[in-house]
This record gives sequence, C-alpha cells and structure tokens, in this order.
Amino acid sequence: MVTIFALTIFTASQSVMMVWVGKKLVDSVMHARENLHGAQDDRGHAGVVHWMLIEIGLIAGIQLCDRVLGYTRSWLESKMDVEISSAIIQKALLLDYHHFESSEFNDKLMRAKKESSRPLALLQGNLQILRSTLTLIGCGALLLRYSKWSILCVLVAVIPSAIYEARFVSKMYKFRRWITTENRQLGYIETIATNYRFIKEAKLFGLGSLLLERYRTKAESLEHEERHLMAKGSIGRFLVSLVSSAAFYSYYIGVALAAAAGKFTLGDMTLYLTAFQRCQAQAQSVLMGINGLYEDNLYISNLFEFLDMPSQRTFPAPPRQPLKSEQGIRFDSVGFRYPESDKWALRDFSVFIPPRTSLALVGQNGAGKTTVIKLLSRLYDSTEGCILLDGCDICSWELPDLWRRMSVIFQDFNQYELLVRDNVGFGDAEHLSDDERIWRALTRGGAGETVSSLPNGLETQLGKSFQKGKQLSGGQWQKVALSRAFMRESADILILDEPTAALDAVAESAIFERFNALAKGRTAIFISHRFPTVRMASRILVLDQGRLIEDGTHDKLVSAGGQYAAMFELQASGYR
Repeated sequence: MVTIFALTIFTASQSVMMVWVGKKLVDSVMHARENLHGAQDDRGHAGVVHWMLIEIGLIAGIQLCDRVLGYTRSWLESKMDVEISSAIIQKALLLDYHHFESSEFNDKLMRAKKESSRPLALLQGNLQILRSTLTLIGCGALLLRYSKWSILCVLVAVIPSAIYEARFVSKMYKFRRWITTENRQLGYIETIATNYRFIKEAKLFGLGSLLLERYRTKAESLEHEERHLMAKGSIGRFLVSLVSSAAFYSYYIGVALAAAAGKFTLGDMTLYLTAFQRCQAQAQSVLMGINGLYEDNLYISNLFEFLDMPSQRTFPAPPRQPLKSEQGIRFDSVGFRYPESDKWALRDFSVFIPPRTSLALVGQNGAGKTTVIKLLSRLYDSTEGCILLDGCDICSWELPDLWRRMSVIFQDFNQYELLVRDNVGFGDAEHLSDDERIWRALTRGGAGETVSSLPNGLETQLGKSFQKGKQLSGGQWQKVALSRAFMRESADILILDEPTAALDAVAESAIFERFNALAKGRTAIFISHRFPTVRMASRILVLDQGRLIEDGTHDKLVSAGGQYAAMFELQASGYR
C-alpha cells in the first residue's frame, strides 16, 4: 500500500511536468528556427536536445512507475482474492444448515462470490482519484496563467457526463441484481448438460436439444434486456460527449486566436491546450472515479450483505443444567415445520431412547424419519417442544460438543472427489493422518477390500474430475461413506439414514450385522426400507405423516397387525 501510494503521487507529478516540458520543447524549437543562421545556432539546438532528453527521461520514469504499479496491484489482487474468498468460505461454514436450502440465501451467496474482486476495485478507484486529482490541480494551476474561465470550461466539459454515468450505473446495478436468480438457473442448466453426474440421463433421455434450447432461450432473453439497456446508455453517452467536445473546441478556438494575435508564444498555446486536455481528462477521471466508487459500493454491498448475515445460533450464557437426571435421548412433544412451509413435518413426537439402544425408524417417504435425525443433530431446531440429551436441552449444547458425540451418514452422502484418505478421514479430521484408524474404519464399513485393490491405496484420487482419478461404483461409494461414519470411534450415537440403498441385499445384511456388533455399548439409530435389516433393531418406531403411530419390537409390531405388519407383509410377498 505504501509503495502504491508513493508511486501514484510520483506519476501524478511527472504528468504535470510533462506538460511544462512540452511547452519548453516547443519554445526551444521555435527559438532555434528563429536563430537558424545566427550565432546562437548551436546553443538553440542544444536547448532542443536538452528538453527532449528531459521528456524522454520523464516518459521512461512514468513507464517504469506504471510497470511497478501494475506488478504491485497484481500481487495485492491475488492476496486480497485469497483473503476475501476465505472470508466467504468461513462465513458459509458458520451459517446454519437451513440457509443453504433457501433460494434467497443462494442468490446472496452467488452475488458475494461474484463481487469478491470489488474491494480491490474500490482501492484502485481511490488511488486513481488521488492520482487524477493531483494531476488536475497541477494542470489547473497552469491554466490559471491564461484565464480563470478555463476552469469553468473544464467543468462544463465533464459534469454532464459524470451525472449521466451515475444514473446509468444505478440502473445497471438494479438490472444485475434482478438477474441473479436467472443466472443461477442458467448455470444449473449448463451443469446438467456438461457435468458427468447428469450426462448419462441427458444422453439416454435425449435431453441435449431440450437443455440447449432452454439455455439459449433464457440466455438470449437476458442478453436482449442487457443489450437494450446498454444501447440506451450508448446513446446517452454520445449526447453528453457532444457537450464535452463543444466545450473543448470553444476553448481551442479562443486559445488559437489569441496565439495568432501574438498574445503568447506557440509553446504557451501548446501548454494551454495540453493542460486543458489533461484537466478535462483528469476531471473526467475524478468524476468517473467517484461514480466508480459509487458503483463499487453498490456492488460491494452484496458481499457485505452476505458477510453480515447472522451466524450460528447463540447459546445460553449459563452452563448446561440437566432438566432431568437421566441418560439417553428424549423427544418431548416435538413439532417441526420447515421454513416457508405451513405443513408439519413432525408433530407431537414424544419418545425416550435409553443409552445403548438399537433403534430403527420406519415409514413411507415423507413420514418424518429424516426430520427426526436432522432435529437430533441440530441441523434444524424444533418449532415446538424440546429434545433432551442426557437430561440437557440440546439447544444448550455447544454445537461442536454435540456433534462430537454423533457419527452420521445420510442417504444423500457426499462423494468427495479427493483422496481415499480424505473420504474416510473426514469422519474424524483430527485423525486424518492415522492410517491404522482409517484402515480400521474401512474394514468396518466394508470398503477395505475395494481400497486395497486401488493403485495407490489411501492416496488414490477418487472421481473423474481430476487427473488419475479412479471412479467407484455406487455401492463402492456407499461403503466408503459408511467407513467415514465408522471413523469417529469416540461417538456414542451412531446414525445411519438409509445409507445402504445402493447395496445389494447380501452386502446390506453384512453391513448391518457388522453395524450392530460395532454399536454395542452405543446408541444406534438407523432408517431403512428393507425389513430384513429393520428387524435387527431391538426397537422399531413407525411414523406416518409426521406422527409416531407404532412403537415396539419386530415381533410385537407384526402381531399387532398395524401399518408395520402391512408393510412387512407387502415386502415379504415379493420374495415368495
């Protein structure tokens, strides 16, 4: 910053000196012509060479300063880009899960990412204003030697343009903010048409032409709106440029006539015209810089709008006090509605899960099974009622402390296109370099044999997005994800939300048998639609439309002849 500031002031002073040296050079040339055959011939030529060398030196100095400034700005830009992108990532990690399911939040996030370069533009704008202001003051002082009205002509030349630009910038900001959602939709269509995760269906279902047509239609519509706005801007800029040109040439004519009348030398005329042009350009630059600051402040507000979002939920100041002297998990009249939804995803849900219980959640899609898991892990907070863990309301726990007690894998688990080590070790990142622990988790998750066959073992790159990546089958990815859940050996609550959907029946049975063995001494909660797996649980809860309707063991529920028995019979009949 010190370097940039110093060089900015230095180049501004050199620009003013260039105007004065230009006058001296022209005057020395005219003086040499007048004494072409006189005694001072050699001295006249020496004067021309003298001022020419000074001008060359100034030009070289300006070019050197510009190169150093360019390098320093580039270095600063890279540094700021890393810092601001890191700030965006850090903020995203602090925000609650429900934000990421909001369209409004995703618009804010996209705008923040897009405007991450604005702080540097704001900085450069301020420096440009400083440089232009210093040059303007220097050249303005030269103009005052000719006439005080010169400054008025400069203002007439630049103010209309500056006012128009400010209004145009405001219109463009509103337009670009308006199209954020449309641009995200365009990006998603492009992803469907080009990303390998979607390309199989896009080809097999013949979606290529449809996706391309939708992309072009939406993109051309947005392009038409922008082109219309830019066309109006170009017409406006042309009209105000006529005003600027009229002011300059009015001044030009006055200076030329004064020089022709012998009121000052040809060098003076060159100085006044050059100084006027410089003043006009620098005044324009200052006003445009101010407009640029206004524009950058408008757009940078998108970045700060995201960074200023309220972070994670706050916690009570007093230390946790058990509401009940019990060990285990208690749902007490819990109800929950997802944001922007009037429908209850869970209602009047009350159940106590003692420690070291093996519990299965059963029900049709949308019954509320995954919602129970999300509430227990505090991805969401319940709308009504409370959840107790070891007698303490989970809302009084620090989230990191709560999450350390749990190991969770969801049905839509992540497939990290990173090393095998990362895919498993992320389950307990503190032990990412513990090979023995990672191999132990791989064995428990059923992925040990798969990883052993990979070319570089734990250091094998997975996925096809990067060089030398090894793609796994759906079932193999699922075993790797299960291994990630088993990585957190200190967790006393294991949660599997239908993680074996991509496995065959034999592999799933083997996984859950191993899961039950490893869950000894822990609370194990899992969701599955396969009843041979469900019946392994010591207790089964049946949910329907967000309510608990049945609770018991497999044999008890079958004997009761309720919804569980009907679902079990329906699935069993398919194997007869």
